[in-house]
Amino acid sequence: MRKKTFFTIISALVLCVLVLAPTLALAASGDASNLLEEIGEKAGIGTADTGQKQLVDIIGTIINVLLSLLGVIFLVLLIYGGFLWMTSRGNEDAVDKSKRLIQDAIIGLIIILAAYAISRFVIDALLKATEG
Repeated sequence: MRKKTFFTIISALVLCVLVLAPTLALAASGDASNLLEEIGEKAGIGTADTGQKQLVDIIGTIINVLLSLLGVIFLVLLIYGGFLWMTSRGNEDAVDKSKRLIQDAIIGLIIILAAYAISRFVIDALLKATEG
């Protein structure tokens, strides 16, 4: 039983590192705002000459902030689930609760990444379509 528990914890931590690091890197790099800026330029949206913030910059900033916030929420849920697991003192109900919390956090992150990947695909398709 202890080997299985240890393996589950290590697997969850490795999955966190593999999944969370690229998400935070994309959010911090401003990649989403660059992509939206290209679409805005092709569509003629924005006010670059007046010195005001362009609409695409605002949308890109919102996307970056939301992705960063979701990454932090995921990390907090994962740490909280691990804390509950380590302090359960062998209580099976508490262990099950913490396992469910960790699993739900990982599933939520997978859904978020899938949504980001789908939206990225759609934006790329729009860019290719507008280039002619």
